[in-house]
Amino acid sequence: MRRASSKLLCHLHKPHPKTPLCHLLSRDFTTTYYLHPLTQHPSKTQLKSCSKIQYLLVSNLKFHLFCSIPSRNVNTLVDPTSQNAPQSSRQRKIKERSDLEEAFESAESIDEMVSAFKDMEACFDEGELGLACLKIGLKLDQQGEDPEKALSFAQRALRNLEDNDSSSGKLSLPIAMTLQLLGSSCFNLKRFSDSLGYLNRANRVLSKLEGENSDTDDQVLPILHAVQFELFNVKTAMGRREEALVHLRKALEIKERTFEEDSRELGKANRDVAEAYVAVLNFKEALPFCLKALEIHKTQLGHNSVEVAYDRRILGVIYTGLDEHEKALEQNQLSQRVLKKWGRNSDLLRAEIDAANMQIALCRYEEAITTLKGVVQQTEKESEDRAMVFTSMAKALCNQEKFADAKRCLEISCGILDKKERTSPLVVSEAFMEISMQYEAMNEFETAISLLKRALTMLEKLPQEQHSVGSVSARVGWLLLLTGKVDQAIPYLEDAAERLKESFGSKHYGVGYVYNNLGAAYLELDRPQSAAQVFAYAKDIMDVSLGPHHVDAIEACQNLSKAYAAMGSYPLALNFQEKVVEALEGHGASAQDELNEAIEVLEQLKEKASRAVSDTLMKALPSPDDDESYYLKDSQSGISAMGR
Repeated sequence: MRRASSKLLCHLHKPHPKTPLCHLLSRDFTTTYYLHPLTQHPSKTQLKSCSKIQYLLVSNLKFHLFCSIPSRNVNTLVDPTSQNAPQSSRQRKIKERSDLEEAFESAESIDEMVSAFKDMEACFDEGELGLACLKIGLKLDQQGEDPEKALSFAQRALRNLEDNDSSSGKLSLPIAMTLQLLGSSCFNLKRFSDSLGYLNRANRVLSKLEGENSDTDDQVLPILHAVQFELFNVKTAMGRREEALVHLRKALEIKERTFEEDSRELGKANRDVAEAYVAVLNFKEALPFCLKALEIHKTQLGHNSVEVAYDRRILGVIYTGLDEHEKALEQNQLSQRVLKKWGRNSDLLRAEIDAANMQIALCRYEEAITTLKGVVQQTEKESEDRAMVFTSMAKALCNQEKFADAKRCLEISCGILDKKERTSPLVVSEAFMEISMQYEAMNEFETAISLLKRALTMLEKLPQEQHSVGSVSARVGWLLLLTGKVDQAIPYLEDAAERLKESFGSKHYGVGYVYNNLGAAYLELDRPQSAAQVFAYAKDIMDVSLGPHHVDAIEACQNLSKAYAAMGSYPLALNFQEKVVEALEGHGASAQDELNEAIEVLEQLKEKASRAVSDTLMKALPSPDDDESYYLKDSQSGISAMGR
């Protein structure tokens, strides 16, 4: 997926001088997409978003530089039929300015545009150059080679255009286009906060323009679409992936208002949304968008098109995420047939690796190994693909408990990946995450932790991968907790919780899992109050994201009961333990063992609560010594009274 940018100037011709600017905006805005190879292990599949996507927002856009000069009148020009008629100085000046404008508009390369612009600076006031600055900035942003220079022209354009608009008291489309350009340039420079500020301003301007006049929607929508897509990319890069998805959905809605129901553009847009949901492992939400894309592409291009093959490959990943592995393998095989027919060897090789991973998920290990033996012959000796093949081979062997062979495969894979860290840090970090899981399965925890820490070091240098940093930190923390290194685990778990909340939202089930582990660490260090707090967070998240009767939500409730029991708050502990028993009863015979254990814990809590109440009452009663002293004191008082 590529960044919304600036094909705002693709087909620039000179309109009639009286043509309003808003009429020059085209409905024909199209997006160029590129489907990146999905992550090779289905359970970790993520969408890779490119840093550059170009949108054709405006075609046939001509910046008429004289439109802001009220005194200009084309009728003052010399009559073309009177070639020898003398020209006044005013007419010569207008002619000169018109020639400069024409030279600027006819320039094709950026060097020609800048050269013509320098000539114009001597004849035009600064306030008249706003649209020309915008056009140069858009051209630079389209090329993507000098974002600093594009930003400079965009800032100059904004100053001039805002000055002009402030005099009229109205907002304009060029202002919105300039703000979008500023957002795009800052994104290229990795100045994400600045980019977000400009894009939010552009969004507000466009929202007002859209509401003012429905007749201008055809002009507003293309720019609004670009802004929404840019907001998606910026928030994704900032790790705010759940928020980013809202903007991608809005971009799709705008396309649905613009294109025919079954257009190829809508097919691509639906697939983009599906990929974005796959990136946050929300396979349930991804499914309908991918099915819609597949249906559109089959209708428009036929069953044997490459677009359909790509849709099926993503669909296979989604079904894998939903644990529907037979459906996943079916889609993968259909995709392979088309890719083979069209000679897409690279995509085909990745699809074959995906198929092997699906076979492993179905416990068909020998089939997977046979598939991978065929694939490895097609890979280059030091290629990333070869490393992926050996990683998948190790997974199959590990499941067969052939640990020595599995380790040899992982050593080969790591040997290849070690040489790729600088050139492909994202690919290598993801591979290390997968390999660490294999070592973990073989109880080689130190090696697993070491690989994860190496992946973490690489990911921390990539601003757009902060969600992955959170996920890896969570896993490192869990493994440290598992191996008894509780003090070392807590910083990783705390950092993971914060990063994942920013990336996926505070109610994402992944955050709940981290809080569960963090609470266990606090309990281990005899910090029951801290444990109770994070267990409560975990329970709230699980109840919302998974439902109160999900096994993980029940576990969070059980942990909360343990924390309150450790604090001596038995009424609260009993309350949550009773909820655990009630929830497990709803699972029937499949959870009978867990139910029996929960009931036993409940009875133990009742006994402890009863003893605690008895101890409290006993402490409240006066001791026997106190009773005797009171009696003697009272008796002496009576004797004294009688004597008086």
